[in-house]
Amino acid sequence: MQPQDILLIPAEPLDNLPAIATPLLEWYDKNARSMPWRDDPKPYHVWLSEIMLQQTRVEAVRGYYIRFLAALPTVEALAQAPEDLLLKLWEGLGYYNRVRNLQKAAKIVVAEYDGRLPASYAALLSLPGIGEYTAGAIASIAFGIPVPAVDGNVLRVLSRILGSYSDISSPQVKAAYRLLLPGIIPAHRSGNFNQALMELGATVCLPNAAPRCLECPVAPYCAAREGGYTLELPVKAAKKARRVEQRTVVLVCAAGKLLLFRRGKGLLSGMYEPLNLEGHLPPGEVEKIVAGLGGPPSEIHPLSAARHLFTHVEWQMQGFWVAVPPFPPPGGGQWADTHDLATAYALPSAFRAYTKDLPRLLAGAK
Repeated sequence: MQPQDILLIPAEPLDNLPAIATPLLEWYDKNARSMPWRDDPKPYHVWLSEIMLQQTRVEAVRGYYIRFLAALPTVEALAQAPEDLLLKLWEGLGYYNRVRNLQKAAKIVVAEYDGRLPASYAALLSLPGIGEYTAGAIASIAFGIPVPAVDGNVLRVLSRILGSYSDISSPQVKAAYRLLLPGIIPAHRSGNFNQALMELGATVCLPNAAPRCLECPVAPYCAAREGGYTLELPVKAAKKARRVEQRTVVLVCAAGKLLLFRRGKGLLSGMYEPLNLEGHLPPGEVEKIVAGLGGPPSEIHPLSAARHLFTHVEWQMQGFWVAVPPFPPPGGGQWADTHDLATAYALPSAFRAYTKDLPRLLAGAK
């Protein structure tokens, strides 16, 4: 079966596809956004940026990227970094397995490739945390290898150009789009071509909004624009509903410090958190639990409700601020002041609704 059969498209849009390369690259040369990893596309820089950009907006990544490189400027430094430093540098970006896989891959690169990313799509694809899109992006942008890099932006752009109603969440459909591209990627500008497609999707051929067709360099070749159905594409199957979990978050504070616990395996493993209890517990039960840790509460106040969305789980949280007299931290716990929280302990953004006011709350427990 040919890719066009999987994508459910007639021959004419497919025949027009090679014509997009020249106008697309001309547009990119004039309109590409300046990004630190584009301005200095060393393999390590491209790799780091692509991992950070997964599930994360460009503007949110810029600061993290600069801080990460300042702390770990080489693959060797990344491979040797302690876990607490890695998680602190990633704090707030979410999807923390990304940075763990980044380090696993760095250790392999140091051991097997003398600290240099391999200039091979297949070798890149074999590294932890690098899938087909990321391998294609690194191979084309950092090494000039003419292989496709098909992300959500590219799937949307191609779906509209080709007028395809195929479900872009289907692995078979994604594979079909990848098969279409090698024949039209300019060998001498493969990285720019891939970035141009992504840039077009991010800034012109927009998701969840009307595309800016009057600004689009490939509008003359777009079947969806010609047919007037750009807003119907791309087609993507609905995600499964998230599992809802109720949590009670307790900020146990003493002498200007917050009681923290390190999470074990599973969601957010290795990161630090305030006392985080299952269910929505009444104040009396919270007081008993805190007293059992080592010190009877002198004050307890409710905090606002909050929620946080993970990929498959939604936390519906209620919160309490509890002041206690100082006591030795229980097993697995430790006290942290504002300096520790800023420099040493990585707290998930899931608790941001409660931790954003910590300096004031800690001051109230002195």
